[in-house]
Amino acid sequence: MNDVRREILERELLAQPVRGLQYMLRRLSEVYEFLPQLATDGIFGERTLEAVMLFQREFHPPVTGVVDRGTWNAIWAMWNRLERQISAARTLRAFPSEGARVEPGDEEEYLILPQTMFQVLARHLNGITEGVARGIHDQISADNVRWLQHVAGLEETGSLDRETWDLLARLYEIFVVRELEQSRQRFIGGWG
Repeated sequence: MNDVRREILERELLAQPVRGLQYMLRRLSEVYEFLPQLATDGIFGERTLEAVMLFQREFHPPVTGVVDRGTWNAIWAMWNRLERQISAARTLRAFPSEGARVEPGDEEEYLILPQTMFQVLARHLNGITEGVARGIHDQISADNVRWLQHVAGLEETGSLDRETWDLLARLYEIFVVRELEQSRQRFIGGWG
């Protein structure tokens, strides 16, 4: 992945950089036990600083606690490898076969799912327009697909294909599913 693509992904897909950093380090802590389990609260506090310094000590010296471009890229690269290993089996298989494409103007019932995912992601990410999930790949739907293709450094066709679907599913997991899991964990404490 070239630097321009990486920079676009960092800026757009991880629109909240501290939360994104915390999320990536939290995922890495599932494999590397020396990293602390972080809350993705968006606050660069003591626990986040500790995690950054431990990461730097083990993988990317010197230990400064500063998340400069080199540290960010090292964390991003390790997280990306981990996600490919772990998340590949979790990819939602609701999209048709590998070569399928949904062109602007097409009508397919299964489009309701990605359109709904874009609706929810619009609350978390800038650049997505909240449209109606009705299974028609209309202008708003195609524009949302173009936005995703843009931030991922893909050709901006507006056509929904397997690669774009997989990116959408990953974003949804990062910004929605993880948030739900964290809310559920906070609730488990009971009512009292």
